[in-house]
Amino acid sequence: MNDMAQHIQSSALPVSDETVRAFRHDGAVCIRNAFTPQLISELTQGIEHNLAQPSLRAKVASNPDDPGWFFEDFCNWQTNAHYRNFIFNSAIAPIAAALLDSQQVRLHHDHLLVKEPNTRQRTPWHQDQPYYNISGADTVSFWIPVDPVPRESTLEFIAGSHKGPWLMPRSFMDSQAKWFAEGTLDELPDIESHREDFPILGWALSPGDMVCFNMLTLHASSGVAGQNRRRAFSVRVIGDDVRHAPRSWVTSPHFPGLEETLAADAPLEHPLFPSLWPR
Repeated sequence: MNDMAQHIQSSALPVSDETVRAFRHDGAVCIRNAFTPQLISELTQGIEHNLAQPSLRAKVASNPDDPGWFFEDFCNWQTNAHYRNFIFNSAIAPIAAALLDSQQVRLHHDHLLVKEPNTRQRTPWHQDQPYYNISGADTVSFWIPVDPVPRESTLEFIAGSHKGPWLMPRSFMDSQAKWFAEGTLDELPDIESHREDFPILGWALSPGDMVCFNMLTLHASSGVAGQNRRRAFSVRVIGDDVRHAPRSWVTSPHFPGLEETLAADAPLEHPLFPSLWPR
């Protein structure tokens, strides 16, 4: 085991029964001090490398007239050594196994989200799983900032929304139904106009903290104000009951050629989705 792996292993946190209960009841929890400063430095180096050398999957998710800049990139663990060290040698896998009560934990994908200072663009309310190529309930996304995130700029969640139903996924910029046909899923309620009617969760975060949420939990975030920069890395992980669900459309992220090598309803036992747990 190399020095980085030894250090990362030693930083593993137990997950309390209370945290597990909250995750299963609310669909979202915050874990404080999950990562050491050295780990956050490793992740920050990976993010800056990603920004300097974006993949072909990268996109700008803010309008040209936005005074800030919202950047996203996906599925870079294979080419970004810093990401790989962070994902494979940190406490992510045992925490996921505990939250999901899963015997096996696999990586589904990584996702970089950067909002530069004065970005107005909101991340609208949505569920993640309808955009993906999977079925099953044993899912967890880890959202890990490397910058301080004030309460007004953090991810927010609707407690209990992971219990369903699936809601219509739409493109963030122009609200188009590019995945499921119009009318086939329920529409999102107008949460922002009626915030007092919903059990909204959210936490101010410091580097080292993370939020963990089910891929069906409704979530959203605002832009960032002033000189605040918000660099966050999301690791999306799947457990025992998750299966391949091929779609007739391009999923986000897209895994070209997967349908030719992995049958429908099969476990995601494939090099694109490496095992993280057991070690």
